[in-house]
Amino acid sequence: MRPHRMVLGLLAGLIAGSLIRAANTPSLLGVAAFVEPIGSLWVGAMRMTVVPLVVSLLFATIASESSPKGLGRIAIATVGSFLGLLLFSAAIGLLIARPLIDDMKLAADVSASMRATAGTAAGETAALVAKVPGFGSWLTSIVPTNVISAAANGAMLPVIVFTMLFALAARRIGDPLRESMISLFAGVANAMTRIVGWILTLAPIGIFALVFAATSREGIGTALAGAMGYYVIASSSALILFALLMYPVASTLGRIPLGWFTRAVLPAQLVGLCSGSSLASLPALVEGARALELPSPVTGSVLPLSASTFRVATPITWLMGSLFLAKLYGVSLTSYAMVTIALAGIALSFAIPAAAPGAQLMLAPLLARHGIPADGVALLIAVDTIPNLMGTVANVTGDMVVAAVVSRAGVAEEQGEPASSLDA
Repeated sequence: MRPHRMVLGLLAGLIAGSLIRAANTPSLLGVAAFVEPIGSLWVGAMRMTVVPLVVSLLFATIASESSPKGLGRIAIATVGSFLGLLLFSAAIGLLIARPLIDDMKLAADVSASMRATAGTAAGETAALVAKVPGFGSWLTSIVPTNVISAAANGAMLPVIVFTMLFALAARRIGDPLRESMISLFAGVANAMTRIVGWILTLAPIGIFALVFAATSREGIGTALAGAMGYYVIASSSALILFALLMYPVASTLGRIPLGWFTRAVLPAQLVGLCSGSSLASLPALVEGARALELPSPVTGSVLPLSASTFRVATPITWLMGSLFLAKLYGVSLTSYAMVTIALAGIALSFAIPAAAPGAQLMLAPLLARHGIPADGVALLIAVDTIPNLMGTVANVTGDMVVAAVVSRAGVAEEQGEPASSLDA
């Protein structure tokens, strides 16, 4: 796995796509349309490995773990790390969100115009919000009625719950049968790891195709106009800053040199940046964790759970979006309101739907409670592409930080041999 080649693919895609966008000739745009499926195929190949990789790693890890107390300590450390990073995210958001949005310049009549048109999209927004499952629906969906259907639909949390129960049940059967099952799933995990290695070898080509097609079609700066453009830049900058601030956490609490951590997490970040999906980044996260020689129980259990449910960027995303809409509509958000939104981002981050607008749609009721028209969420969705990609990078970074912290917290040192490192 060579991260510098992936970076070169990203830069080459940006440059080539920008040149074709500037030329704007039908023949060159046709080339972009021809290249785009290559990137889609590569992302599809990454996603193809997620379910078998998660299931095999999780089963082999839990079923072979000799100490139930060891599993309990890993679980407690994982939840504690999740909450700690979410609180860190909320603190950073509370510190930087208001100064960033306060610097946004608005014409004098913008707020009045926005308030005058408030409610014109209320019906459409309400219909979208109604489609978002509530907490009760999310809670009942954790236990799948059909695990095959859940896997086919990409609902990873129900698949993880079933796999954990299946592995715990396997610990209760006779040793010969249990060992044969462990061998089978370990073999599947090793085979999937080999496939992931092949796919990551093609990463420069896949990343180039994705970025080249997107840049030639949309351009780099087409969405950056006025207040909406300012929000895109400010929100993306806040998320990038937060991602960078997590590096010292990995270095200090995870006791990993910054250079090693940067090299290990970069491929997963690039996959997340190009795909907008933490799950698509999971295979690269697993490879990065093995490069850092993190213990196999952590690689096999913490990373799948983290990539499926942990969205550490949510408090910052919600604070930036709320303050942006508050300024557009001329509403003053108190410090109490900001803290409430940040805490809601922590509490509800695990229940956000995987679909890209899910975070914004869940924000709508909070906005209405604080006097901001809920149909303003449509504006956030309209410009969410770039902030969503940056949020994915932050989430992926948080996944690796959690794995590093749990590994070095003394809960996994005797729970299995460290995973072998990859070839440089």
